[in-house]
Amino acid sequence: MLDICLLGCGGMMPLPYRWLTSLMVRYNGSTVMIDCGEGTQIAVREKGWSFKPIDVICFTHFHGDHISGLPGLLLTMGNADRTAPLTLVGPKGLERVVTALRVVAPELPFPIRFIELTGKEQTLDLLGLQIDAFRVQHNVVCYGYRIRLARQGRFDAQRAKELGIPLCYWNPLQKGNTITEGEHIYTPDMVLGPKRKGLSLTYCTDTRPVPIIAQYAKEADLFICEGMYGEEEKLANAKEHKHMTFYEAAELAKRANPKQMWLTHYSPSLVHPEQYLDKVRAIFPNTCLGKDGKTVELDFEDV
Repeated sequence: MLDICLLGCGGMMPLPYRWLTSLMVRYNGSTVMIDCGEGTQIAVREKGWSFKPIDVICFTHFHGDHISGLPGLLLTMGNADRTAPLTLVGPKGLERVVTALRVVAPELPFPIRFIELTGKEQTLDLLGLQIDAFRVQHNVVCYGYRIRLARQGRFDAQRAKELGIPLCYWNPLQKGNTITEGEHIYTPDMVLGPKRKGLSLTYCTDTRPVPIIAQYAKEADLFICEGMYGEEEKLANAKEHKHMTFYEAAELAKRANPKQMWLTHYSPSLVHPEQYLDKVRAIFPNTCLGKDGKTVELDFEDV
């Protein structure tokens, strides 16, 4: 199961009624955060979630509304007596940028590990999750992310009995481990059926609508996508500043066919995004408006 919270849905600046875009994904006692703009700590507090299990923070790019909340968050995590390492993921130059921000947070009781993305596409295995990073089209280097939770096949107890596999090895085999006992070698494929459908979450913001987004959002359980403007007449603004309109995001979703799309990263000038929703749903019906604290639990289909 993936427990997902869109902490904020604003772009450019935090507003009294809208925090900057940030996402938290909880899995198996750990948390992945994507982006950390100004005010993210307050959004986490309002949600009632904890800073302590944040083990990975991914950054789409280095504009202030996506990373300026990091120094304060690091201090809060340090003041909570955290000692476990923290992994930061982002475009090339991440360590240099974070080192500059840490002028106001120079001493921390935990180490920071940096993973800098250099290719157009890159896959990381972290916390039992697969995190795919893919380059999008903004006016600086920017990445979208897909988080996948794989699911193994069903355990065949009858097959395990027929093969004479000791009961004490069943659980390790279910977890994908290979067991050696004397001359006997027991492998997961001996007792596991075909892999079943896992879970997939795709997140992208600050970009023009490029084909690679639909590729990584294809059949996703949830697609969270930038919709900077709801006003159709602001298409020129979107093109100039390398952002997207609601309708361009919906066209991507139409091609990708996720189960649901949430719009996020609204312009400060977009006060009532709900007034454009009907037109967007005419393109992709399963569209929802993102809002601060919006949460969903993604679970496997047959659970």
